[in-house]
Amino acid sequence: METGTFRGFEVTLHDPGIALIRFNQPERLNGMTQATKRDLVETVQQAQMDDAVRVLVFTGSGRAFSAGDDISGHPVDFGPGRALLPEIPRGHHNPGGTYNALRVLSQSLNVAVRSLDKLTVAAINGVTIQSGLSLALSCDFRIASRDARLGSATLRFGYLPDEGGHALLVELLGVAKTMDFLMRSRIVAAEQALQLGLVHEVVAPEQLQERAMDLARELANGPQVAMRMLKRAIYTAAESSFEQALEDIATKTAITDHHPDALEGGAAFREKRAPRFNQWLEQG
Repeated sequence: METGTFRGFEVTLHDPGIALIRFNQPERLNGMTQATKRDLVETVQQAQMDDAVRVLVFTGSGRAFSAGDDISGHPVDFGPGRALLPEIPRGHHNPGGTYNALRVLSQSLNVAVRSLDKLTVAAINGVTIQSGLSLALSCDFRIASRDARLGSATLRFGYLPDEGGHALLVELLGVAKTMDFLMRSRIVAAEQALQLGLVHEVVAPEQLQERAMDLARELANGPQVAMRMLKRAIYTAAESSFEQALEDIATKTAITDHHPDALEGGAAFREKRAPRFNQWLEQG
């Protein structure tokens, strides 16, 4: 995948196959634009197809992970950030334009992150609102700094959580708590987010980067094919009957049981040593 500085974020690659995506507009609290989302979708799709990438980590710079969509109406200066994809019409000029802009541009980012076979980590460094929240909730793991604050708060502007945040919150909180969270425009501190189940872990601000990368390395060193299959199976099970979940995991197991990682795992157990997974990636 391409590394460098793009429109609103930068991408660096770290061993063993960790793509770190950092939002780099701290003066704007890393506000999202359609250009940023469009380039992020391309980055995620590149990561999906690149065997050199095993795990994605999203984080912000400054006081925010992302404070949501930039609704200031002012032109955004991306500085040295280059475009991965060309500009297309913004939409929102009429109801049909709004529908298209949401489905094609805004919602596509969370769909891309959620659909990614590879595991994702949100390192939530600060304010995480609206589209920033839905992006974080689309990730598989969330580690928050004690400085983080999370919320949707779209009703404060008369808007809806139109990028899927409502559905992601229902998955994590259930209907009753989601109703309270959204209807009352709650913005919660990191420790309360942990109690609610919005994040997996809370750490000191100075420890966030290290802890997120430690987790990413742990995930990257695991058996990648089995982990990717299991990720898909878990999300499928959340939306399926028990019988459908059994059929799905059986189909996936028919692949993973015969993969080199499984053969290595069995051999390592018999030989009483640590397994060395992902040799198939290293040979590629």
